[in-house]
Amino acid sequence: MKIGMLGTISWRTPPRYYGPWETVVHNLTEGLVSRGYDVTLFATGDSVTSAKLDWVCPRGFYEDETLDAGVYQWLHISNAFEKAHQFDILHSHYDFYPLTFSRFTDTPLLTTVHGFSSERILPVYKKYWDNYYVSISDADRAEGLNYLATVYNGIDVESFEYSDTAEDYLLFFGRVSHDKGTHRAIDVAKQTGLTLKIAGLVASEHRAYFERYVKPEIDGKQIQFLGMVDEQTKNELFKNAYCTLHLISFAEPFGLTMVESMACGCPVIATNKGSVPELIADGKTGFIVDNVKEAADRVGRIDDIKRQDCRRHAYRFDLDHMVEGYIKVYDTIMERQA
Repeated sequence: MKIGMLGTISWRTPPRYYGPWETVVHNLTEGLVSRGYDVTLFATGDSVTSAKLDWVCPRGFYEDETLDAGVYQWLHISNAFEKAHQFDILHSHYDFYPLTFSRFTDTPLLTTVHGFSSERILPVYKKYWDNYYVSISDADRAEGLNYLATVYNGIDVESFEYSDTAEDYLLFFGRVSHDKGTHRAIDVAKQTGLTLKIAGLVASEHRAYFERYVKPEIDGKQIQFLGMVDEQTKNELFKNAYCTLHLISFAEPFGLTMVESMACGCPVIATNKGSVPELIADGKTGFIVDNVKEAADRVGRIDDIKRQDCRRHAYRFDLDHMVEGYIKVYDTIMERQA
């Protein structure tokens, strides 16, 4: 089977630092290639893959400000659709944009919905409701779309180093924003008296939030800001953290960092929204809470969590589960197209 894998061009695949969608695309592509599938990855020119690489955009447009995102995303998507006839399935991870090309080719388009950024984009999905769709959690579904399955994002659990012991710091890892709850993590650190390490991207659209709610709290001691970090540093942070705080205020479509944290044995305290109840076993791999006060209280109960249970639970979201899930979806599409 020949698969055209349409990844994003925000960052390199796999990402050097931040890039959850690019991480998933890389993991799936490599898993398919290892199983003998003929995969062409449409991504940035500097991407690293064992699949065939087809590119128009040389680097991620967030990594090179000379590249116009509005220009290159359309060059990138149109390039894939101009070659769609070469594939049995074109598998898109590029949000709603490629749907507008889907009726110009006979090659079936599968779209993995990595989240709905706004209700304003739903008219596109509604127009192309009869395409094939995969959700990344049961919680993240729009009514009326032709879903074939929920396939959870998968990580290479073995690439995350496990530790049965921890240091006494809390960890916030991910995009620094109001929705992700960076300020709520700071509040928990203050209430518990523990150190908080913050690692992640401050995107331009969240710069004002960072300047107002996060930066004034950074003292380099109790509240530490590390910025974006590489994979090895991320591993060390998760492995040694007392627990990870994921105090979101939106319906998280998946939340890759929660799984990565558990893979290192690090429990997660997360808000009861979106996919959180599907990822965390409450009271066993972390705690699901409703507010900051509850989160601070649960920090005092982290020692009740066995880090080995966190590691074992992470295997529910490993590469094999994800790849096999998508293979079943591909087979279903081929049967329906026959």
